[in-house]
Amino acid sequence: MPPDSPSPARWPGGALDRRGDERAAEDLVSRERAASGTRVLAVRGDATPVDDGRLALLRTDDVGQTIEWAFLGRDDNDDALLLAVIDDDDDLHLSPSVEWGRLRSIGGDLPADESEIFATAVALAGWLRDAPFCPACGTRTELRHAGWSRHCPRCGREHFPRTDPAVIVLLSSATDPDRILLGANAAWGGGRYSCFAGFAEAGESLEDAVAREILEEAGVRLQDVQYRGSQVWPYPRSLMLGFRARILDDTEVRADGEEIVEVRWFDREQIGAALRGEDAVQLPGTSSIARRLIEDWYGGAA
Repeated sequence: MPPDSPSPARWPGGALDRRGDERAAEDLVSRERAASGTRVLAVRGDATPVDDGRLALLRTDDVGQTIEWAFLGRDDNDDALLLAVIDDDDDLHLSPSVEWGRLRSIGGDLPADESEIFATAVALAGWLRDAPFCPACGTRTELRHAGWSRHCPRCGREHFPRTDPAVIVLLSSATDPDRILLGANAAWGGGRYSCFAGFAEAGESLEDAVAREILEEAGVRLQDVQYRGSQVWPYPRSLMLGFRARILDDTEVRADGEEIVEVRWFDREQIGAALRGEDAVQLPGTSSIARRLIEDWYGGAA
């Protein structure tokens, strides 16, 4: 191993305590960068260093030039975890055992607490990297609250990381609970089948967004709509709100032909084969809430 290769540490386990009350301290980030117990999650685009299926946390001295720093929170030992947003071409001279893993690819394989930390870091990093200027007057803003807000010195506005709510829905048959309807999105080249999803529009409730999106994409009306959970999905800044619903009339099913190029019915046997990799049908990746909705249905979760 080269002498300058960082020696990564592992997250000790447990939920991250975000300590939002600490963010008001102007010297929080600089103080924690100097603390011996502080660890750093480096984010490049939507990727971070990973070692043997775990987040590879670095020391502050191991991170060179950064785009921005932010305070993510503390572990159970009260040590700080910082975010370092780095350039796309910065490899940090990592040791041979460490690889760069993208959230979309590995998020579902990490321990649950680390997956949540990774998603939070990617979401915050995207905002820190892509929104340095005030959208009202164009002035470069000043970071405040340990990286969680921006202040415009010209017009005085305060800006915060943006999150866009989106609904995602698993549809089951009106007459057969052992059949679900999935769609192939044009953006995926029509080769992957998933739940139906879309952003909530301004002034629209989640219930209305579910009804509108499904009618637009699959041509059907719904009954028995049930909320199932949520997931941070920073592509670019979504909060996915998962639902299950039953179709009112199976004969109404049709793809819109633009966003959804094909809709297809699947029974439990077909979904089981696809989940096991025994079928050529591609399902959503393990890091997505779409996959969780499908797996829960397949496993019989109420």
